[in-house]
Amino acid sequence: MGAHHRHRPIAALLALVLSLICCGPAFAYDNPELLPDHPTPVIDLARALSEKQRSDLEQNLNEIESRTGWKLRVLTQYERTPGLAVKEFWDLDERSLLMIADPRGGNLLSFNVGDALFALMQRTYWVELQTRYGNQFYLKDHGEDGAILDALKAVETCLDRGGCLFVPGLTQEQWLWTFSTSALGGVVAGFAAFPRKKGEMVAWTWLLLLSPLWGMLLGVFGIAPVISRTSDLIPLIRNGLGFFGCAVGAYLIAQATMSEKLVEESDT
Repeated sequence: MGAHHRHRPIAALLALVLSLICCGPAFAYDNPELLPDHPTPVIDLARALSEKQRSDLEQNLNEIESRTGWKLRVLTQYERTPGLAVKEFWDLDERSLLMIADPRGGNLLSFNVGDALFALMQRTYWVELQTRYGNQFYLKDHGEDGAILDALKAVETCLDRGGCLFVPGLTQEQWLWTFSTSALGGVVAGFAAFPRKKGEMVAWTWLLLLSPLWGMLLGVFGIAPVISRTSDLIPLIRNGLGFFGCAVGAYLIAQATMSEKLVEESDT
């Protein structure tokens, strides 16, 4: 028992040393010494931007603030960060947006959004902005600098529009999804429309009965996401052609199948 008590101070000292070693870097999470000695909307501690990119971005963000009154700020960091000190340095308020670029997480970008900005772009917008530009695939193709600049450009576009429900622009993955749903809607409409009676060209009853399904696939999932993100007509034309092409194909297949079935029945 005595030996056990004698080892307690040693164990406590060891635990204290380990805790200091593990948690030592936490002091950097609120380190105002890392702040620049001059006003700037960009603090690039991770050196994610070139000198020209940083200079052009500073000028652009200052122009946005003077033109719109919205305060956009960018902090890139890796192992060092000023932490909470940036709030006082930039006087962040409800009309401010702080973008933090830190590659240590699963996503490069995170956003500290002022309450007034949520009136223009809701929370789903910021989630989509983060997942579109901060994911590892986008970083691989465009780099950290491209992700930062492209995300800020999307925010600027929405501020000039007076707000957005969705992030502007239609990615390849999003278009493929809308095309797939449009095509599936065409398949449903085609199978619904094939004639089931002699002398009938289109089974309007079935087509109308299933219209909520194929209409939702085409309209809600195939058209709405496109027109809400881009004014480009090409994706809409492709989705429309996919819908009608699959509808005609499904119609002909169903009609041929039914004709074969009727022939077999007549032979028997």
